Amino acid sequence: MSKSDRRGATKTSVLVVDDEADIRELLELTLIRMGLGVECVGKVAEAKALLKDGEFDLCLTDMRLPDGDGLELVRHINAHCNDLPVAVITAYGSAENAVAALKAGAFDYVSKPLSLEQLRTLVKSALNLPQKAAQKPATGHQLLGESPPIMNVRAMIEKLARSQAPIYITGESGSGKELAARLIHENGARRDKPFIPVNCGAIPENLMESEFFGYRKGAFTGAEQDREGFFHAATGGTLFLDEVADLPLSMQVKLLRAIQEKRVRKVGATTEDAVDVRLMCATHQNLSQLVDQGKFRQDLYYRLAVIELRMPSLRECREDVPMLAEAILARLESESGAGRAKLSAPARTALQGYDFPGNTRELENILERAIALSATDEIQADDLQLAPPSFAQEPPGPNSKWPLQDYLDRIEREAILEALDQTRFNRTAAAKLLGITFRALRYRMERLGIH
Repeated sequence: MSKSDRRGATKTSVLVVDDEADIRELLELTLIRMGLGVECVGKVAEAKALLKDGEFDLCLTDMRLPDGDGLELVRHINAHCNDLPVAVITAYGSAENAVAALKAGAFDYVSKPLSLEQLRTLVKSALNLPQKAAQKPATGHQLLGESPPIMNVRAMIEKLARSQAPIYITGESGSGKELAARLIHENGARRDKPFIPVNCGAIPENLMESEFFGYRKGAFTGAEQDREGFFHAATGGTLFLDEVADLPLSMQVKLLRAIQEKRVRKVGATTEDAVDVRLMCATHQNLSQLVDQGKFRQDLYYRLAVIELRMPSLRECREDVPMLAEAILARLESESGAGRAKLSAPARTALQGYDFPGNTRELENILERAIALSATDEIQADDLQLAPPSFAQEPPGPNSKWPLQDYLDRIEREAILEALDQTRFNRTAAAKLLGITFRALRYRMERLGIH
């Protein structure tokens, strides 16, 4: 059958690269039954020749080939056909090979024997990728800014959205780690499926297994009906594990098995359920250091941190502060229905000179408080109530020119904001993290102007 016969004028076409004739035949028959055109070759050189002359919508390649390997082909495609998703299918499956393939730019990596259902799911996901020209967020989520660090992050998000690789997002509290995860999801093949964010630090240890994997009716006292867990809820979509460093070691073992097997067992169940999720995780802590300290499993770390995305702090993007401030003020105006507040020139300068230990989250709190304190519709520098920048470098002491109470207020504000960020502004959980009562936390928030 000729290439034109298989593909037709507009038929979606798949390039299959495998040196085993029976595997090529199985893949070809399956793909044809899915209504796809197929070209099959057994060598890297033959695949490169077809890629040079033809157009394909997906490439499936074996890892080991007579004249090279799948990684060579993945790198070639990313260099010359960077809009083409490529998946690596191999009988020599290992964590190292998977990481290498995904880092080289592969859309996904699966091991033989590959079930037909797995193959169909992989193909449908890859063909569901949006074209780069039309790649836009499905919702109003945006990563604002024109500074070099933000531009680099946006480019990385666009690249990661075209992969199924597990992503490890690092950065300080309030730097936009969940926003980055949402943008990767919304620009990828799973954009029409659920995005399930989970704050690992806010779940009691005795409830973690049932929350992640679900439970059967009667599995324990209070289990009055069957309930699905986070993995079930995210099937087909993305599971985002925020503050993943807070997972206890016992839960890390169970999570590792679920990732490896792609199956979970509900508490009280006798059988396992297949799950298909893309995993992303984030933390403001250093996971590699926690691995060295024995507080985080090394094997789980390598499963989760296949590709790292670092979110820059706001002080690294000072030129973006005015743009962010204007966007936040516009949102606050829309939510409140009140008139639009404006930043005076001194207020703008003060914001750009501030270090923002709480990053964008702190900028939002500062502006919301400033609107409440401002006597006019123009926010002045004094309305911002910014702590002097020198506090970050000059702790109070006998020769300090800064009042001790102001310094202590700043430290207390940072601790409360970090606890609120970890618990997604669940004040009860934040109070527990801080070791104070809910009433004490509410009083401190009111005194420090934290809304």
